Amino acid sequence: MKRILILVAAVLLFGNVQAQDDSENQQVLPVKAQECVLPASPNAIPEEASYDDLVAAKKAVATFQGEIADYRDCLKIAEDDEDNTPGNLAAIVAAYNYSVEMEERVAERFNTAVHAYKERKAAAKG
Repeated sequence: MKRILILVAAVLLFGNVQAQDDSENQQVLPVKAQECVLPASPNAIPEEASYDDLVAAKKAVATFQGEIADYRDCLKIAEDDEDNTPGNLAAIVAAYNYSVEMEERVAERFNTAVHAYKERKAAAKG
């Protein structure tokens, strides 16, 4: 009987410790990071983009890159909060990484449009 009580107490104690660990590791973006504004990516570049379309797209991409840098600065401020749990920090890193991937996709889309424009120009000349 004494062994059963010890076993039950150990299970209850371990269960409580496990529950605390799970809550600390749960990935939740802290309030300060939720206040950071992830900018929308620029509008799509037309498939047969003209020179003027590319100039406008370049300006939009530059604006987006400035806004995404501000977003990451905001995340950095949120990351420095001493009250963050490991889960909060993991969520901030995930948000930061997503913003990098987003910026890479925007840059790739712009570069693809520029290359297509140059190929069309070269084909028209030659």
